[in-house]
Amino acid sequence: MWIADGWKDYEVIDTSDKEKLERWGDYMLIRPDPQVLWNTERKHYGWKKPNAHYHRSNKGGGEWEFFNLPKAWQISYGSLRFNLQPFSFKHTGLFPEQAANWDWFSSLIRKRREEQPDRPVKVLNLFAYTGGATLAAAAAGAQVTHVDASKGMVNWAKENAAASGLSDAPIRYIVDDCRKFVERELRRGNRYDAVIMDPPSYGRGPNGEVWKIEDAIYELVKLCAEVLSEEPLFFLVNSYTTGLQPAMMAYIAGLLLVPQYGGTVKGDEIGLPVSDTGLVLPCGAACRWER
Repeated sequence: MWIADGWKDYEVIDTSDKEKLERWGDYMLIRPDPQVLWNTERKHYGWKKPNAHYHRSNKGGGEWEFFNLPKAWQISYGSLRFNLQPFSFKHTGLFPEQAANWDWFSSLIRKRREEQPDRPVKVLNLFAYTGGATLAAAAAGAQVTHVDASKGMVNWAKENAAASGLSDAPIRYIVDDCRKFVERELRRGNRYDAVIMDPPSYGRGPNGEVWKIEDAIYELVKLCAEVLSEEPLFFLVNSYTTGLQPAMMAYIAGLLLVPQYGGTVKGDEIGLPVSDTGLVLPCGAACRWER
């Protein structure tokens, strides 16, 4: 498992009965987590006095219960700063477990920049959300194209870049359907040295089209493999879908990338350490290809 254990401003404190107690900077939140199948004693005081608690509904969705939480606040990861706020379906605007991937590809970018300082590293970040991966790649020295269909998420990413001192970094922000954008980039002849993607598990297109990652992932990776440069650096696919195992994603990437570019493919779970128990909480899966 790839573990995001470099955080100082964030931690999973404890887990019990399909919930997790987390510290986000100075604030403690209780949020649902379907991976927590055990029901252990809740000894930490934060279980009784959180700053906010997201209650899951039996009918789907849920709602926040606030006790003493500001509308927005910030946390840091190294030089990166992220604006947080509680919003629909339990989220805060950041997936801390992804720091394990940020560290991995940042080291690859820095190494390439050291070896070839006159050659830019062009990164395409699809389904880019609030920009965690975008900022990590830019801070490591890459030129990043940040693509997300939500204008609100793209604006949030810009605010995170400003908070991180990266307003002038070479980041291109695009509000667009990710697949359609890649298809246009192929027609335009634009190529990238790396692709990062974090596609949703389920969704609907503008015309009611149903998106299910299990059905779409192969064709999506195949399409994005075509937009790689002649000497690509890495390819990263994330998934939060329980049924899409890391070995399956690695097999797909191996079929589509290794024959043309060589390199190695690895798939594994990503996780966060749990402070009070010493366990590691699984938080999805990732597939990494590197040259």
